[in-house]
Amino acid sequence: MTEKRPTVVFVLGGPGCGKGTQCANIVQHFGFTHLSAGDLLRAEIKSGSENGTMIQNMIKEGKIVPSEVTIKLLQKAMQESGNDKFLIDGFPRNEENRAAFEAVTKIEPEFVLFFDCSEEEMERRLLNRNQGREDDNIETIRKRFKVFLESSLPVVEYYNSKEKVRKIDAGKSVEEVFEAVKVIFTSNSEKATV
Repeated sequence: MTEKRPTVVFVLGGPGCGKGTQCANIVQHFGFTHLSAGDLLRAEIKSGSENGTMIQNMIKEGKIVPSEVTIKLLQKAMQESGNDKFLIDGFPRNEENRAAFEAVTKIEPEFVLFFDCSEEEMERRLLNRNQGREDDNIETIRKRFKVFLESSLPVVEYYNSKEKVRKIDAGKSVEEVFEAVKVIFTSNSEKATV
């Protein structure tokens, strides 16, 4: 019996670009399981495990958690979900994450959904959302932007060279952005059935 290869879509964009909101819509409309690398890491921290403590310290210092740690959490969540279609949100964060993910899981993403949003707009959204996250202050937000630009954009460029990036203008309203998202997922599933 050959195991069906899971469909993976990487969802990338700067902090506050609306990834979480759009992922929730995609889950509802297209039956994907949404895995947020950040949520999985936060859940691990809450669990109080040794792993969680190490993750918490790295996040506090604004560092990126080692790839293996995040990939293990993602793999475990994928296996436990019972689904074979995944949105992986906020990962890979850098080139090393990307290479490690493909090497460890032997999975290449179907495509990368890239939410393109101006820094001013993301900053405005983050300061307004106030989800009680301790990292939503202006100083940390700016640090997160810098990390995103330096680390994640090379990932987007790598997949772009393979024609796997679907770029969306995330500066528009939630509804307008989702209309653009629907077009991408609909045309992709049509391609898969052809």
